[in-house]
This record gives sequence, structure tokens and C-alpha cells, in this order.
Amino acid sequence: MADRYLHFTGTAPGRFLTRRLGLPQPAPLRRWSPETPRLEGPLLHLTAGSGAGAGADTEAGAGLAEVLAGVGLPVVGRADRPGAVVLDATGVTTAAGLGDVHAALHPVVRSLAPGGRIVVLGTAPSPHDHHQAAAQQALEGVVRSLGKEIGRGSTVQLVRILGVRAPGVGVPGVRVPDAPASGVQVPDVRAPGVQVPDAPAPGGGGAAQGAASTLRFLLSPRSAYVSGQVIELTDAIPDPVTDPAAPLAGRTALVTGAARGIGAAVASVLTRDGARVIALDVPGAREELERTAARLGATPLPLDITAPDAADRIAAAAPDGLGVLVHNAGITRDRRLANMPAERWTSVIEVNLDSVLRTTDELLKAGTITRGGRIVATASIAGIAGNNGQTNYAASKAGIIGLVRSLGPRAAADHGVTVNAVAPGFIETKMTAAVPFFIREAGRRMNSLAQGGLPVDVAEAVAWFAQPDSTAVNGQVLRVCGQSLLGA
Repeated sequence: MADRYLHFTGTAPGRFLTRRLGLPQPAPLRRWSPETPRLEGPLLHLTAGSGAGAGADTEAGAGLAEVLAGVGLPVVGRADRPGAVVLDATGVTTAAGLGDVHAALHPVVRSLAPGGRIVVLGTAPSPHDHHQAAAQQALEGVVRSLGKEIGRGSTVQLVRILGVRAPGVGVPGVRVPDAPASGVQVPDVRAPGVQVPDAPAPGGGGAAQGAASTLRFLLSPRSAYVSGQVIELTDAIPDPVTDPAAPLAGRTALVTGAARGIGAAVASVLTRDGARVIALDVPGAREELERTAARLGATPLPLDITAPDAADRIAAAAPDGLGVLVHNAGITRDRRLANMPAERWTSVIEVNLDSVLRTTDELLKAGTITRGGRIVATASIAGIAGNNGQTNYAASKAGIIGLVRSLGPRAAADHGVTVNAVAPGFIETKMTAAVPFFIREAGRRMNSLAQGGLPVDVAEAVAWFAQPDSTAVNGQVLRVCGQSLLGA
């Protein structure tokens, strides 16, 4: 559905009137297309702090410089109109060091090109050094606040590279002895499965390499509706990408709820990226599913995901295994809890959560999801913030978050598979078009970008999770909501 207000504010009378009335002034978002594959302007690389990772003269700094060179934008140390800014703040370990963050960002925020990107790089707060923990946690406050200030369709994110740490600061939750034995696996409550190296030297180019897919996504038009997010990366070694233009070539992806809306967009973007797509939806949506599949060259699979034999039928449809499994199917049966009959509660939990748990377990156990595979589930900001009349839906989507955080580390260790989730906010679909006008307008405007997202915005995030070299991205829940005020 067209956003008439967004169009109106792009006209001269609209700009004048909305300024006078103090109304939101959303900027058209620059999304990916073959004609606009990159941001406009150079990438400005800055540093703050003096610890590990700051500066190209360290191993981590050199690794980061190499990664940034692969983003597709010219990397510079100074620019009058940058299209993107990357601030390496992994070396900020004290409250005083936060002054370096201000000194780096203050001169460039106003000069950032419209639709620009700011990515701050940090590391995990340490439970053993409260000064470092305070300084690194402070970066989250900077990013979330700046995302609400910056305007003009620009976005701000924080990426914590867990493999980069300051001298004397261990991986969170890990007590590293003076001379740890080679290959020792030490439990870590924040990043389970982290392998402690022979000598916990600060920094490391390998950690920066693990951030490559994340930085390519965040520093591109593909992340147009993602802002104010904190992404934590493990130090897992990324799988190679043979063809950057078709990173999913040779992989089979199954998308549930693929007949329309977000599911159809996900199937389309994964097809664009080279995957062979199996599009699944309920038999009642067969005609629309077959039209979507025919348009994409995908294989339609009419199937109720709650069926007892759903996993077996999915495995039969993918005899060579699945490289990507996207759980997108979902339903709503809204009503306040006091007025909600049991069947409304049960049906939503069954479709949105229980079927996801059951089929994921069975497909992993059977080896249908191959090593190096990716599982991407669909949560919602309702599962983070709650929503009036949606206790059943919010419970199911919060359950997805619990699944991802618990299963991600174990699936990586046992099966070589990552597990992540997208949490959409207000997305322009047929469902939201049916929402009453004033509620719909509030949903559109109550975010830092002052507009609704598109199904393709969610699909681009799913495709990033699905990348072979996104191995370091695991157990993450990414809000695709324009930095919605709900749950912020």
C-alpha cells in the first residue's frame, strides 16, 4: 500500500507544512537494486581509543582495513561527504576514552550523505574489568541515541567483534589462565563454544574477517530499514564464498509461508542470490504459491507445516539436503487474554512456535540441514515489547527468540549450522493495509525512520544470515523495524 504521507513530505508544500507543524519528515530509503548496488560517497574509516584493534598498525586493524576494502566503497581517512563511517572503538576501555568517540563522530555526523551508514565497532563488555565493561556498554547508548537523531534516512549500528579484545581483557565469561593448553574449550555464557587460543593475544585479523559479511550488509542499501541494532559476532571462521554475485549458488533453501508477503520476498531474494528455492505454504494457498514459484523458478511445496510428517516431506523434497531453512510461516488470532478462547491460543502457538521447534529438531537430527547450513526464524517486535491483544502471538515470537539463543551455539557445535532470527516491525503488507487508518499511521511513524518497511527489507536480512561467510553470526535476533520505539 502506498505511503501517501511519505510522498507528500517529499513535495515543497509538504516539507513546508510538516516543518511548521513539527510533524515527522521521513526520507525515501535507498534500497538495493541492480542500478543502485552501493551507497553514494566514500567510506570514512576512523578509530577511537588506544587498545587492541585501534589503528592499521595492529593485526586486528590491518584485518579490518582488508575487510573494509572489500565493501565496495573507496576507503578514506578524510571526506567532506562520506556515504558511510566505520568507527573502530574496540580500543575504548575507559570512561575517558569515550571522549575519543565524541571527537571522531562529532565532525562527521552532519556531513554524512543522505541515506548514509554509521557502524561503530566494539567488543564484548568484560565481567572482569568493570572500567572496560562500562566503556564498551556505553557504546550501545551512543548508537541507539544517534540512530534516533541522525535523520535523512541514515542508520547507525554497533557490531561487537568478540574475537577482538583489549590487552588483559578475556572473552566474557571465560577465565583464561596464564598459559592455557592448546585447543582447550572453555565454557562461555555469552558466546558458548568459543575456542580459547594458545595465547590470548589481543586483536586478530581473523576476527575482523568474520565480520566481513556483516559489514557488507550494514554498509550497503540492503540494510535500509535496520537501525539502532547491536550485533555480536563470534570468532568462528567464515566459510568461503565462491561467487560474490551469487553467494548461495549450489545451495537449496526452503522458505515456509512463501506464497505471499514477506515469505515471497524472501524466496525472491534468495533466488536472486543463487539458491534453488523450495517454496512451502498451506494447501489452501496452492494457487498463489504456484504462481509465486513459477515467477521465481522455484519448486512449490503445498504443505501444512504443523502436519506430523512435515519434516519427512520436507526432507523428501530436498534429497540433497538443505543449505538454508527459513521459518517464515505464521498466523495471528488476536484477542485480549480475558476474551481469548483456548483454540485461538493453541493454534497460534502450534503454527508459530511448536512447528518450528519440531521440524527444526527433526531436520537437524536427520542431517537434512547440511553442515555449513543456515536456519533463520521469524520473530517479531511483538515478542520483544508485547502488544495489546496479542498475548498468544507475542508468546510465540518471544519463544522463537529463546529458541535461537539456546540452539544457536549447540547447533554450531554439533551440526555446523547457525541459527538466527529476524524480528520485523511495521512492514507494508496486505495484513497491515487492513489495519485501521490511524493505527496504521502510528505504526508507520513510530520509528526512527518515520515510515513502514517493505517485505524486501526483511528478505535482505534473511539473505545476510544465509550467506556462507556469515558463520560468525549466530544466535542473533535482528530487529528489522527502522528502530521502532516499541521495546526500544
